[in-house]
Amino acid sequence: MNDSDEVKRALVQAADAARFAPSIHNTQPWRWVVRDGRLELFGVAERQLREQDPSGRMLLLSCGTALHHARVALDAEGWRHEVERPAGEPLAVLRPVERVPVPPEATRHFQMLQVRRTDRRTVTDERVSEDTLSHLVKVTEEGGAHLHVLGRDQVIALAVAVDRAQHAEDSDERIKAETATWVGGERPDGTGIPASVLPEEVPLTTVAERDFQARGTLPAGDGHDQAATYAVIYGDGDESGDWLRGGEALSRLWLAATEQAVSLLPLSGPVEIPFTRQTLRRMLGDVGFPFIAVRLGTLDPATSAPPKTPRLPAGQVIDVA
Repeated sequence: MNDSDEVKRALVQAADAARFAPSIHNTQPWRWVVRDGRLELFGVAERQLREQDPSGRMLLLSCGTALHHARVALDAEGWRHEVERPAGEPLAVLRPVERVPVPPEATRHFQMLQVRRTDRRTVTDERVSEDTLSHLVKVTEEGGAHLHVLGRDQVIALAVAVDRAQHAEDSDERIKAETATWVGGERPDGTGIPASVLPEEVPLTTVAERDFQARGTLPAGDGHDQAATYAVIYGDGDESGDWLRGGEALSRLWLAATEQAVSLLPLSGPVEIPFTRQTLRRMLGDVGFPFIAVRLGTLDPATSAPPKTPRLPAGQVIDVA
């Protein structure tokens, strides 16, 4: 195998690993192109939530998580690489530069990529330690964004914002119809959120989880969210590149949380509605732009992880030119 073939193989493997990145409603709104020793990332308008995400911010955030997953895969294969983020399409370009020894943390991160889940069940009464929270704040900063941990009063404000965002989306028949096409059932086409990963009922918590108007098959759990920690991931800017970096930071945070046995649940609802997003921005002292809110908590170790959500076949998201 010559160097060109080795690079191509590494890039295809990285794109394949990126298929398992989290995305809004598991839409997987990305496409990868391998050509001339580089990996190009594109957004896919056909899998954008046009009613819920007309600006494409959640699409960009989702593509950012996929970009970070691809980078984790390259690191785990011992490839030092460069990242270009053009203004427009492609959203990003990865270029392997040279082979380097694989650090132990790169292998661990890749392992976390394979076990990460979105778990919507309630968390236990065990709080996430301050040391762990400090580590997660640092990890988010290293990923190119910030993590603001909410105090008690701000958690109540978040609960109100989540409730108002849910009401706004429930009052929009177009958003409801769009959500119904992506959530529930068995999802044989490889996208969307199947019933197998949804709770049987929406848990009764202070900060409500999104009500998809579709019931699942998982027990919601007996706990509450009183021991959960809530935080907001935010950036210094509000342009396309900022949202892409926000997705990279979310992925980096999620993998680090998984490594620390901390459950992360994204709460995108209050960011999708302009007036509730402004509420989140006020929580930040109007000094940053919120990308997404998250719940951090400890799951019952005796409870098995929820099933994996479906993924599109590699041939539908990876092109080798």
